[in-house]
Amino acid sequence: MELTARDIATYLNGELEGNPEVKVSGFARIEQATAGTLCFLANPKYEDWLYKTKADVAIISRTFKLREAVPYTIVWVDDAYRSIAAMLDLYAAQNAVKRTGREHHSHVSWRAKLGKGCYVGAYAYIAKGATVGRNVKIFPHVYVGDNATVGDDTILYPGVKIYPGCRVGQRCILHAGAVVGSDGFGFAPDENKRYQKIPQIGNVVVEDDVELGANTCIDRATMGSTIVHSGVKLDNLVHIAHNVEVGRNTVMAALNGIAGSTKIGEGCMFGGQAGIIGHLTIGNNVQLAAKTGVTSNIKDGEIHMGCPNLPASTYRRSFVLFKNFSSLQAKLLELEKEVHSLKSAGGQ
Repeated sequence: MELTARDIATYLNGELEGNPEVKVSGFARIEQATAGTLCFLANPKYEDWLYKTKADVAIISRTFKLREAVPYTIVWVDDAYRSIAAMLDLYAAQNAVKRTGREHHSHVSWRAKLGKGCYVGAYAYIAKGATVGRNVKIFPHVYVGDNATVGDDTILYPGVKIYPGCRVGQRCILHAGAVVGSDGFGFAPDENKRYQKIPQIGNVVVEDDVELGANTCIDRATMGSTIVHSGVKLDNLVHIAHNVEVGRNTVMAALNGIAGSTKIGEGCMFGGQAGIIGHLTIGNNVQLAAKTGVTSNIKDGEIHMGCPNLPASTYRRSFVLFKNFSSLQAKLLELEKEVHSLKSAGGQ
């Protein structure tokens, strides 16, 4: 794809500064850009690279003020991060491989329903009673179980497994190895302390516009449904346990683990390796720092960190004390000795 700076500005509704006819044919990070590429600045930490980059065109937010002149063309926009995302989306759409039809060695049950424009890769298996919508892309080695449902325009990358009775909505993206509907972790000890499996007879419902990262696992409910609401984005290696409910437009970074029956609100943001114990309620717009271990309910809009979790402001104040604990302990021991000496002297 080759575009002029004018094309980019028009597409983004941006303002041009520099040569409108300069052409770019690729994208690059600002610190790695070369001639003929488009870069962007969204994080002020990379500002110094604005004056060193070799890119021919840069997308920059209108609120940013340059310290000095630059030799390349600038496209000024309201939000540089959203604008580069729009350009990448345009590039991906124009360069996407168009796949339709069924490859050899795929299996589609005669009792399954397959919509128009679908692609089914080699060794994919679509079981009886499954319903697959229009324009769904099912890559090799995907399994869609009995009576499972996949909505229109969804992409199932290689190795995705959708267990029987589970539902995946429209325009979803499930990356390689994602598993929807594996058994919830339900066991009960008998009189001999041997764990007996509790049948997990529920399902998983993944609503529209959800993206699941590679090797993410969502367990089926013991009864009822584990629910991932619309717009949720989960990074690689996230685990959602049985009967969990994840609210709309919540995002989780890699290695999050959510224990059973926890309810998570809308618009939450969880950093990497955060974990939540079971049967809690997490409000809307909650933020968790990386490695937060949540052991209590959290109200709407709160920011927590630490393990066990504390409100961020409380944790930061406490951490200052923790960092200085050794010196504080030494001072405390010294004071104890002085008090003891004073008591001994007073007793004489």
